[in-house]
Amino acid sequence: MESEGEMVAFPQLQTPIESNYRACTIPYRFPSDNPKKATPTEAQWIQLFLNSIPSFTKRAEADPTLPDAPARAQKFAQRYTDILEDLKRDPESHAGPPDCILLCRLREQVLRELGFRDIFKKVKDEENAKAISLFPDVVRLNDPIEDEAKRLENLVRGIFAGNIFDLGSAQLAEVFSRDGMSFLASCQNLVPRPWVIDDLDAFKVKWSKKLWKKAVIFVDNSGADIILGILPFARELLRRGTQVVLAANDLPSINDVTYSELIDIIAKLKDENGQLMGVDTSNLLIANSGNDLPVIDLTRVSQELAYLANDADLVILEGMGRGIETNLYAQFKCDSLKIGMVKHPEVAQFLGGRLYDCVFKYNEVLG
Repeated sequence: MESEGEMVAFPQLQTPIESNYRACTIPYRFPSDNPKKATPTEAQWIQLFLNSIPSFTKRAEADPTLPDAPARAQKFAQRYTDILEDLKRDPESHAGPPDCILLCRLREQVLRELGFRDIFKKVKDEENAKAISLFPDVVRLNDPIEDEAKRLENLVRGIFAGNIFDLGSAQLAEVFSRDGMSFLASCQNLVPRPWVIDDLDAFKVKWSKKLWKKAVIFVDNSGADIILGILPFARELLRRGTQVVLAANDLPSINDVTYSELIDIIAKLKDENGQLMGVDTSNLLIANSGNDLPVIDLTRVSQELAYLANDADLVILEGMGRGIETNLYAQFKCDSLKIGMVKHPEVAQFLGGRLYDCVFKYNEVLG
């Protein structure tokens, strides 16, 4: 947790950090905007967070760890609504002006103050169990593909299909509660290429020529996302001789996988020889990123992760929160990949793409 050690800047960020890095991708306001009046973009995003309150309240009401969960959930709904309405009236209230990091942080603070530790725990556990049972099938679909570029594209499509499962998106939370998610159908039903940002062909060329020594992957959601999307891709990197560091959240936030959950998942997937479906995992490391939100400010990561990332030559940020809403334009000293699905109409509008469009942004550092 943050209190256990000072947070530091991610070492692969381009320096000087002050002039090269801004965590939030979408500017909610500009210096010329009136500081006392919410901008149209701020109002739009505050509304998006207001719209998510009913689904969070429903999860909180069902929290089995608190006997008076329903009453506390109503307090959460009221308090967080009041905070968002305050920000609409005065953007400088509550440590504003708001951006996506502040809006997420305020929501988590209210939940934690009311005693809610992990309102998505039950659904995460269910989804992890389901995805663990499907992991061998997904690996067996990819392994026989002899054409390297085709196999890579299949693995990438798997990451997007897994990333659909996100209970932080109000629409998707509703879809999911109706009929669950079929992973293979999702792989086949991705929006057609070219995607809104589509560097996959350039990455395929690099993949065929380049072996990275160490990749740091900032992971996103539990269930299909981490187990059926990221892990088959990470396994392929391991198979090619790359050391892989999976960086997961310290504390629970929405249905994001935490560091302790990820250790448990990997332990369940390994066989008695410590292998992932025939691939040695001695080069697979799991790190606590120190983060406690569904988005991430890379000027604040754990010292453990900073140490492990010091000699990385590939950084991957996966998921809408970490790879699109924050860090899409982050510049690194090494090669980087931002990969995620667009799950909010507001993000689609900003990027000039479609809802459920895909972002695959590859930046190579020459040298």
